[in-house]
Amino acid sequence: MTGPKWFSQPYPPDGASAAEGIRNQLGRPELDLFTILVRESAQNSWDARLTHSDDPVDYRLDMWTVGPAHSAAWRELLLAGAPGAERFPLRDTLHRGSIRVLAVSDRGTRGLGGPTRADDAIGPDRDFVSFIRNIGEPRDTALGGGTYGFGKGIFYMLSRPGTVLVHSRCRMPNGTYETRLIGCALWQSYVAAEGHGHRRYTGRHWWGDVVDQVVEPLVDDAADAAAHRLGLRPFGPRETGTTVLVVDPDLEGLGAPEAADYLCDTIAWHLWPKMIDVAGKQAAMRFTVTCDGVPHPVPDPRDTRPLNMFVEAYERMVGPEGSNLECLRPKKHLGRLGLVKRIMPALEPTRASSMMDIENLIHHVCLMRPAELVVTYHPGPKPPSTNQGYAGVFRADEAMDDIYAKAEPPTHDAWNPHSLERSEGTFVRTTFRRISEALEGLLSLNGVTRPGASNVALGAASSMFSTLVGGAWGIGGATAYSKPGSTATGRGGQSATTVRPTGRPSSTDRTPDAAAAGGTQEDEQHFPAGPESDHSRAVVRRPRVQYVGDPYYDDRADSTVLIQEFRLPVPVAQRVRIDLAVTLPGTGGREVDPPIGAGMPELIGWENEAGRSYGSGAQVLVGGDTVWRAVVRPAPDTMTEIGIKVEAVKTP
Repeated sequence: MTGPKWFSQPYPPDGASAAEGIRNQLGRPELDLFTILVRESAQNSWDARLTHSDDPVDYRLDMWTVGPAHSAAWRELLLAGAPGAERFPLRDTLHRGSIRVLAVSDRGTRGLGGPTRADDAIGPDRDFVSFIRNIGEPRDTALGGGTYGFGKGIFYMLSRPGTVLVHSRCRMPNGTYETRLIGCALWQSYVAAEGHGHRRYTGRHWWGDVVDQVVEPLVDDAADAAAHRLGLRPFGPRETGTTVLVVDPDLEGLGAPEAADYLCDTIAWHLWPKMIDVAGKQAAMRFTVTCDGVPHPVPDPRDTRPLNMFVEAYERMVGPEGSNLECLRPKKHLGRLGLVKRIMPALEPTRASSMMDIENLIHHVCLMRPAELVVTYHPGPKPPSTNQGYAGVFRADEAMDDIYAKAEPPTHDAWNPHSLERSEGTFVRTTFRRISEALEGLLSLNGVTRPGASNVALGAASSMFSTLVGGAWGIGGATAYSKPGSTATGRGGQSATTVRPTGRPSSTDRTPDAAAAGGTQEDEQHFPAGPESDHSRAVVRRPRVQYVGDPYYDDRADSTVLIQEFRLPVPVAQRVRIDLAVTLPGTGGREVDPPIGAGMPELIGWENEAGRSYGSGAQVLVGGDTVWRAVVRPAPDTMTEIGIKVEAVKTP
């Protein structure tokens, strides 16, 4: 061995695949490169897990700029034998001032073992040649996520110079361990002048130990020495796995820290089934993301909206609340479905959620095969409320895995029944039909779908039906801004309760400023001062409520609540209590007693500006500038009316 160098593949007499054809195997996917990278590489890692171990697979993404201590070695080692820059853009990359690398690693996997030459790979163990040399081999992992291995092309597509280094450690048949290091480049086919003629090249290049015009990986001590010079993370004594280093990754216009955050969010959206522990079983995979040595946390799907809804739907799917989906003709069990519906605040879409066409409303079913890797989020009908959402999880049955796998494109992000033979396509089409039937039942009220429900958003219905709801006015959040009864202290210390009429308040009830703030004009009640002063009148300011802004939804623990903020502008002690009711859309009826089996809104508590809770009963508060919150758990499928009432508290 004279030292590692590059070797460019010439076309053999019987032909070969051009680099352009291999790069185009993924087609023109709608997902961006980072999303495909996470999906495909994690799928490869899962398929390569050690089946005899119960430990989770460690999957990590590390992005860094090669430092001065290693940059010279990168140029020295990786330019040896390289073609000219016009045919091999890695030259320009290494000659620039800085070299950025994205490492995709897994541990607790079997590594790239087996023979290193394609013509020797006769037995079942051919991971190395499948990843490094061959294209389009069928999957060899039962119930695995991958199909034909086209996904490895994403590593080359993400690299600006189309170059990766592969550092792997595997266990050999005799029980020993072997470390391997090889470089691969995939760019463009070309013709080069040689001697008295020209020769065609495929555009595929390998870096390593060239033996008889075949590039072998560096192994063991040579691999460890080169990896150390390049600054790569070493393997432990009995550690197996693979690291693929993408040279000069395309960050798609993002800064490096922003790209790391996006990778974290993408992992959560596409790999959350591998992150959760269910029924006492630990999570199947662990995920780590760093940028220049700084950790970037991957969101916990149990604590992240709206992924927590999909987690809950998954738990229903695997539990007794899940349902079986069946095809009747021909009779086949398709899989299991779990659904959950929830009142929820509007979402703030992220780049990762928008990539899945999930914006401000959740009405999707997560599709997955038995490998439990997200295929896609299948949209269903929009719920009747802008403040409601639902999530579902469908997992295909193991016996049907091959059919669903064949319905997937190379990026594994859809099920296309038209790509199957008619008999097999029937099962996929029936799957979507059964999911639609289940969603129709989920969106029904008392077993009957509301007419025109898709056109009426419950969260905004109070403004549409305000003339039908006693004491209700205003807009938004289905909250009644009814003016509460108030108490004025008259002569002799008696309390007189004033009840406002139903309907919208008149213009005399609100000042322009109060109207803008959602409150009512401050009232003054005049009483005679007494016989000694017939011409003077005492002014008593009555306790009242001034609503602050529109109500809004918020998350508290694992539930969604409706919050109405308010002030008590009169600076005296006063007792506040809640008045809750519901209205069904299209009825105009105000319900304070729930039907049998139905829910009613519930006051969770009163909160001050600091978030301190004061319990759910009537409370004595002192008025002033403090903004208080009434925190209410709303009833599903209803408009929730919130009325806040106050009365004076007599002081000694």
